[in-house]
Amino acid sequence: MTTPQQFDRLTPDGDTHERDVCRTCGFVDYQNPRIVVGSVVRHQGKVLMCRRAIEPRRGFWTVPAGYLELNETPEDGAKREAREEALANLELGELLAIYSVPRLSQVQLIWRAELIDPGAGAGAALYGVGEESLEVELFDWDKLPVDEIAFPTVHWMLGHEREVMEKGYSGPFGNAG
Repeated sequence: MTTPQQFDRLTPDGDTHERDVCRTCGFVDYQNPRIVVGSVVRHQGKVLMCRRAIEPRRGFWTVPAGYLELNETPEDGAKREAREEALANLELGELLAIYSVPRLSQVQLIWRAELIDPGAGAGAALYGVGEESLEVELFDWDKLPVDEIAFPTVHWMLGHEREVMEKGYSGPFGNAG
């Protein structure tokens, strides 16, 4: 029978932060930032957006993005998120931005991307509604649902993508403001 771990909050030897440390065995329970990966997806001058079917911010619009999985590259994660949320296959371009959201312990890696043909023959859809989306749509830039955007970082992503389109690539960008 094993003894359940009981943790104390203290600064381990050689560390600079308080951590949860097991009283019995000395195990340090490190808590690290979550990595979010995603993309601003373009097709024929439009941008792909997903209306969220999950909390937080259910019913609001976002770009395809989500948490990086263990043993997954950030690029593969961004492509997976687009498949899960928008049934879309992507060709990733440059890394558009790296955003830090300390209050949520997040680091967001966002790529520029283009929709690519799924290769299923004539009439195959370039995108669709995935499990985590209520609807998916290609928007003209001047018709984006700006009052229904889910998160501040999505506003930043779209603004940075517009800047790249107008002035050329000078990224990756960082937090706005």
